[in-house]
Amino acid sequence: MIVETLQLGPIATNCYIVRDETTGRAAVIDPGGDAPRVTAALARHNLTAEAIIATHAHFDHIGAVRDLVLATGAPFLAGEAELPVLKTAAEQALLFFGIAVPPPPAPDRLLRDGEDLMLAGARFRVAHTPGHSPGHICLLGDGVAFVGDVVFPGSIGRTDLPGGDYDTLMRAIARHILTLPDETVLYSGHGPATTVGRERRTNPFLAGLAPPAGS
Repeated sequence: MIVETLQLGPIATNCYIVRDETTGRAAVIDPGGDAPRVTAALARHNLTAEAIIATHAHFDHIGAVRDLVLATGAPFLAGEAELPVLKTAAEQALLFFGIAVPPPPAPDRLLRDGEDLMLAGARFRVAHTPGHSPGHICLLGDGVAFVGDVVFPGSIGRTDLPGGDYDTLMRAIARHILTLPDETVLYSGHGPATTVGRERRTNPFLAGLAPPAGS
Protein backbone atom coordinates (compact mmCIF):
# COMPACT_ATOMS: atom_id res chain seq x y z
CA MET A 1 0.00 0.00 0.00
CA ILE A 2 1.30 3.41 -1.02
CA VAL A 3 -0.11 6.69 0.27
CA GLU A 4 0.07 9.84 -1.86
CA THR A 5 -0.88 13.19 -0.31
CA LEU A 6 -2.41 16.06 -2.26
CA GLN A 7 -3.19 19.40 -0.61
CA LEU A 8 -6.45 20.52 -2.15
CA GLY A 9 -9.12 23.18 -1.89
CA PRO A 10 -9.25 26.65 -0.36
CA ILE A 11 -7.49 25.72 2.88
CA ALA A 12 -5.08 23.06 1.61
CA THR A 13 -6.80 20.02 3.07
CA ASN A 14 -4.92 16.75 2.83
CA CYS A 15 -6.47 14.40 0.30
CA TYR A 16 -5.02 10.90 0.36
CA ILE A 17 -4.80 8.51 -2.56
CA VAL A 18 -4.18 5.03 -1.19
CA ARG A 19 -3.05 2.67 -3.91
CA ASP A 20 -2.11 -0.95 -4.48
CA GLU A 21 0.75 -1.11 -6.97
CA THR A 22 0.00 -4.73 -7.82
CA THR A 23 -3.65 -4.33 -8.79
CA GLY A 24 -3.81 -0.64 -9.67
CA ARG A 25 -6.78 -0.20 -7.33
CA ALA A 26 -7.00 2.99 -5.30
CA ALA A 27 -9.14 4.78 -2.74
CA VAL A 28 -9.48 8.55 -2.48
CA ILE A 29 -9.92 9.92 1.04
CA ASP A 30 -11.19 13.46 1.71
CA PRO A 31 -11.07 15.16 -1.72
CA GLY A 32 -11.58 18.74 -0.60
CA GLY A 33 -11.39 20.39 -4.03
CA ASP A 34 -9.46 20.52 -7.30
CA ALA A 35 -10.92 17.33 -8.74
CA PRO A 36 -8.72 17.53 -11.87
CA ARG A 37 -5.61 17.17 -9.70
CA VAL A 38 -7.01 13.95 -8.25
CA THR A 39 -7.96 12.49 -11.61
CA ALA A 40 -4.54 13.46 -12.97
CA ALA A 41 -2.84 11.64 -10.09
CA LEU A 42 -4.97 8.56 -10.72
CA ALA A 43 -4.13 8.65 -14.43
CA ARG A 44 -0.43 9.21 -13.79
CA HIS A 45 -0.22 5.89 -11.95
CA ASN A 46 -2.84 4.16 -14.14
CA LEU A 47 -5.13 3.66 -11.15
CA THR A 48 -8.78 2.70 -10.92
CA ALA A 49 -10.63 4.40 -8.08
CA GLU A 50 -12.63 1.84 -6.14
CA ALA A 51 -13.98 4.22 -3.49
CA ILE A 52 -14.21 7.88 -2.55
CA ILE A 53 -14.42 8.31 1.20
CA ALA A 54 -15.11 11.33 3.40
CA THR A 55 -13.98 11.18 7.02
CA HIS A 56 -16.61 13.89 7.58
CA ALA A 57 -18.71 16.34 5.60
CA HIS A 58 -17.16 19.74 6.29
CA PHE A 59 -16.74 21.65 3.03
CA ASP A 60 -12.96 21.32 2.91
CA HIS A 61 -13.21 17.52 2.87
CA ILE A 62 -16.01 17.01 0.34
CA GLY A 63 -15.60 19.84 -2.18
CA ALA A 64 -14.54 17.56 -5.04
CA VAL A 65 -16.67 14.51 -4.24
CA ARG A 66 -19.40 15.20 -6.79
CA ASP A 67 -16.95 15.83 -9.64
CA LEU A 68 -14.87 12.76 -8.76
CA VAL A 69 -17.89 10.49 -8.62
CA LEU A 70 -18.87 11.71 -12.08
CA ALA A 71 -15.33 11.36 -13.42
CA THR A 72 -14.50 7.94 -12.00
CA GLY A 73 -17.79 6.20 -11.32
CA ALA A 74 -16.44 5.16 -7.92
CA PRO A 75 -18.90 4.80 -5.03
CA PHE A 76 -19.00 7.49 -2.36
CA LEU A 77 -18.73 6.28 1.25
CA ALA A 78 -19.28 8.17 4.50
CA GLY A 79 -20.12 7.49 8.14
CA GLU A 80 -23.76 6.71 8.78
CA ALA A 81 -24.10 9.38 11.50
CA GLU A 82 -22.73 12.05 9.14
CA LEU A 83 -25.67 11.92 6.73
CA PRO A 84 -27.46 15.00 8.17
CA VAL A 85 -24.23 17.03 7.83
CA LEU A 86 -23.75 15.82 4.26
CA LYS A 87 -27.23 17.01 3.34
CA THR A 88 -26.44 20.56 4.49
CA ALA A 89 -22.71 20.67 3.63
CA ALA A 90 -23.02 23.25 0.85
CA GLU A 91 -25.29 25.50 2.91
CA GLN A 92 -22.96 25.34 5.92
CA ALA A 93 -19.96 26.19 3.74
CA LEU A 94 -21.67 29.41 2.64
CA LEU A 95 -23.10 30.25 6.04
CA PHE A 96 -19.99 29.77 8.16
CA PHE A 97 -17.15 30.34 5.69
CA GLY A 98 -18.60 32.20 2.73
CA ILE A 99 -17.30 29.51 0.39
CA ALA A 100 -19.34 27.86 -2.35
CA VAL A 101 -18.85 24.13 -2.92
CA PRO A 102 -20.86 21.68 -5.03
CA PRO A 103 -23.27 19.74 -2.80
CA PRO A 104 -22.01 16.19 -2.40
CA PRO A 105 -24.10 13.35 -3.80
CA ALA A 106 -25.90 10.96 -1.52
CA PRO A 107 -23.51 8.27 -0.28
CA ASP A 108 -23.62 4.96 -2.08
CA ARG A 109 -22.78 3.28 1.22
CA LEU A 110 -22.93 4.36 4.86
CA LEU A 111 -20.15 3.02 7.07
CA ARG A 112 -20.80 1.70 10.56
CA ASP A 113 -18.54 1.80 13.59
CA GLY A 114 -16.47 -1.37 13.87
CA GLU A 115 -16.97 -2.69 10.35
CA ASP A 116 -14.06 -3.80 8.19
CA LEU A 117 -13.35 -2.16 4.87
CA MET A 118 -10.94 -3.29 2.15
CA LEU A 119 -9.18 -0.40 0.44
CA ALA A 120 -6.43 -0.83 -2.16
CA GLY A 121 -5.83 -4.37 -0.97
CA ALA A 122 -5.51 -3.42 2.71
CA ARG A 123 -7.96 -3.96 5.54
CA PHE A 124 -9.18 -1.03 7.62
CA ARG A 125 -11.53 -0.82 10.60
CA VAL A 126 -14.07 1.97 10.60
CA ALA A 127 -14.10 3.91 13.88
CA HIS A 128 -16.88 6.37 14.66
CA THR A 129 -15.03 9.35 16.17
CA PRO A 130 -17.49 12.18 16.87
CA GLY A 131 -16.66 15.48 18.50
CA HIS A 132 -15.38 17.49 15.55
CA SER A 133 -18.41 16.43 13.51
CA PRO A 134 -21.21 14.10 14.67
CA GLY A 135 -20.54 11.34 12.14
CA HIS A 136 -16.78 11.69 11.76
CA ILE A 137 -14.99 8.41 11.07
CA CYS A 138 -11.37 7.30 11.14
CA LEU A 139 -9.97 4.44 9.09
CA LEU A 140 -7.65 2.30 11.19
CA GLY A 141 -5.29 -0.04 9.36
CA ASP A 142 -2.14 -2.03 10.02
CA GLY A 143 0.37 0.59 11.11
CA VAL A 144 -1.54 3.50 9.60
CA ALA A 145 -4.68 5.48 10.39
CA PHE A 146 -6.52 8.14 8.42
CA VAL A 147 -7.86 10.39 11.14
CA GLY A 148 -9.40 13.37 9.35
CA ASP A 149 -9.78 16.30 11.74
CA VAL A 150 -9.72 14.33 14.99
CA VAL A 151 -6.07 14.89 15.84
CA PHE A 152 -3.20 16.82 14.26
CA PRO A 153 0.50 17.16 15.08
CA GLY A 154 0.38 19.03 18.38
CA SER A 155 -3.34 19.77 18.21
CA ILE A 156 -6.88 18.39 17.90
CA GLY A 157 -9.92 19.18 15.78
CA ARG A 158 -12.01 22.24 16.50
CA THR A 159 -15.29 21.69 18.32
CA ASP A 160 -17.06 25.01 17.79
CA LEU A 161 -18.93 24.09 14.60
CA PRO A 162 -22.47 22.63 14.65
CA GLY A 163 -22.46 19.17 16.19
CA GLY A 164 -19.01 19.62 17.72
CA ASP A 165 -18.31 18.78 21.36
CA TYR A 166 -14.95 18.86 23.14
CA ASP A 167 -15.60 16.11 25.69
CA THR A 168 -16.97 13.81 23.00
CA LEU A 169 -13.89 14.39 20.86
CA MET A 170 -11.53 13.64 23.74
CA ARG A 171 -13.36 10.40 24.50
CA ALA A 172 -13.09 9.39 20.84
CA ILE A 173 -9.34 10.09 20.83
CA ALA A 174 -8.83 8.13 24.03
CA ARG A 175 -10.84 5.16 22.76
CA HIS A 176 -9.74 4.92 19.16
CA ILE A 177 -6.40 6.71 18.77
CA LEU A 178 -4.54 6.22 22.03
CA THR A 179 -5.28 2.49 21.93
CA LEU A 180 -3.24 2.13 18.72
CA PRO A 181 0.45 1.13 18.83
CA ASP A 182 2.83 4.06 19.27
CA GLU A 183 4.42 3.49 15.85
CA THR A 184 1.08 3.87 14.02
CA VAL A 185 1.33 6.64 11.44
CA LEU A 186 -1.51 9.16 11.65
CA TYR A 187 -2.54 10.82 8.40
CA SER A 188 -4.46 13.93 9.43
CA GLY A 189 -6.72 16.24 7.48
CA HIS A 190 -4.23 19.09 7.72
CA GLY A 191 -0.48 19.28 8.25
CA PRO A 192 2.18 16.58 8.13
CA ALA A 193 1.83 12.97 9.19
CA THR A 194 2.64 12.10 12.78
CA THR A 195 2.55 9.01 15.01
CA VAL A 196 0.50 7.94 17.98
CA GLY A 197 3.59 7.83 20.17
CA ARG A 198 4.69 11.34 19.22
CA GLU A 199 1.26 12.77 19.96
CA ARG A 200 1.01 10.83 23.21
CA ARG A 201 4.30 12.40 24.34
CA THR A 202 4.12 15.92 22.94
CA ASN A 203 0.53 16.92 22.13
CA PRO A 204 -0.56 19.29 24.94
CA PHE A 205 -4.23 18.46 24.40
CA LEU A 206 -3.56 14.79 25.14
CA ALA A 207 -1.58 15.32 28.34
CA GLY A 208 -3.03 13.03 30.97
CA LEU A 209 -5.53 11.49 28.56
CA ALA A 210 -5.64 7.73 28.98
CA PRO A 211 -7.35 4.97 27.01
CA PRO A 212 -10.52 3.62 28.60
CA ALA A 213 -10.03 0.94 31.24
CA GLY A 214 -9.88 -2.53 29.74
CA SER A 215 -9.08 -1.32 26.23
